[in-house]
Amino acid sequence: MGTDGFKIYHKAKIDKAVHDRRASLDEAAEIKPAIRQLVKEEFQREASLPIEYFPTDSTAIPDSPRLTLVVVDPEEEWTDEGSLRDRIAQWTTSRGKTPRLYPAALVWCVRKRGRDLREKVAMWLAWQRVERDVREGILGSDYEKADLREIEVKIKDALEQAKEEVWGSYRFVLLADSAAPGGLRVIDVGAGHSSGADTLCGRVISALTAEGLLNSSVSASYIDRNWPPALKPTGAWPLPGLRQSFLNGALTRLVDPDSVLRGKIVEFVERGEFGLASGPNPDGTYERVWFKELVPSDEVAFEPGVFLLPKEKAAALKKPLQPPPEVEPPKPPPFTPEKDRRDDTPPKPTPTPTTTRIRVSGSIPPEMWNRLGTQILTKLRSGRDLNISVLLEASMDAPWVEGLRDELRRIIGELGLEGMLTVECTHTTQNLGQTVHHGKPIQTIRSIAPPETHRAGL
Repeated sequence: MGTDGFKIYHKAKIDKAVHDRRASLDEAAEIKPAIRQLVKEEFQREASLPIEYFPTDSTAIPDSPRLTLVVVDPEEEWTDEGSLRDRIAQWTTSRGKTPRLYPAALVWCVRKRGRDLREKVAMWLAWQRVERDVREGILGSDYEKADLREIEVKIKDALEQAKEEVWGSYRFVLLADSAAPGGLRVIDVGAGHSSGADTLCGRVISALTAEGLLNSSVSASYIDRNWPPALKPTGAWPLPGLRQSFLNGALTRLVDPDSVLRGKIVEFVERGEFGLASGPNPDGTYERVWFKELVPSDEVAFEPGVFLLPKEKAAALKKPLQPPPEVEPPKPPPFTPEKDRRDDTPPKPTPTPTTTRIRVSGSIPPEMWNRLGTQILTKLRSGRDLNISVLLEASMDAPWVEGLRDELRRIIGELGLEGMLTVECTHTTQNLGQTVHHGKPIQTIRSIAPPETHRAGL
């Protein structure tokens, strides 16, 4: 202590310790893993999309119809030209050696160029290490007490700055676009702020929506405006093709195309804006058509044989068959006294209304039975006194007949057709040289012997 009352001595500063710990950090073992973990935590916070983190090859990214965010490793940085752009373009269209079915479902997020993110994370780690060394007594007591009390505040501030840098660094969004150079469209979403009400996933969705590249739903007018010209003559859009148009970039992107389209098609059909059909027939009709009615959601299947129809065609297909107009019998001529008739003019015969019976007969293969019911019977029902007879015959080995007969009786009973259908069994035995029916020999080319017929009614 001097004569003036002041003491001069060395007092260590906490900032020097922080810089020392920062310089001693291991890049591969500490800094890079911490950056990846922080990036993952920020993207995962209240994520509204499936996210794939830091893929090392294209097979690590699933080929899914649902919109998926792919976060590129922070070791990579965006440049307009370079290997990263070519790699993303290739992985967007292919998964391994297989072309992707849903390339438009992938949305990539890449950080900007620079070392800002690395420096902010390293500073955060350095403050954490200083706090640990103070707690364990490694740093000693040669520090200002005020500096030691502020360590926790410094750690929190360093973490917030690192989070802010994640938002500011991951600002480039890339997605498939056949009209863009290299097949990729690049959107710079700008710097964001982690303190805002939005999330990183929500920020990406907002950017795509603002660019007109993503919608939460779809309207009937949008589908009508974008109806493929090649399908206008047929007036039917297969649902697999409709769905694929929302997944390959031809139409706007949807966050969850399957659930959105299924729900909207049910609404469109019920309101009469479109029709839905399944089971196409060679004549241009369908086995089933829905229009202005409630469609079960499981009928909206994205598979071959299911079609979306314009409302005009759906209305025409749903128009009920009109019964033929009834012909009124002609009125008889007015009565004329016998004396007023000319002897040489014979009375005109009164026409008698006639009724014609239509009969359709013949044999049809089993695979045509359903179409017979949907196309022919519906037309005959417009007439009167429709009569339908059933004749089903099959041959089988004798040991199976009794069990099958009982099973057929049971089914007919369950259908409520007892007394309407009859089951007959005809047993045929073979003897060399002749066929006997009810005891009478009948000569045949194939020399078979007497059948015995048992008829069992229900």
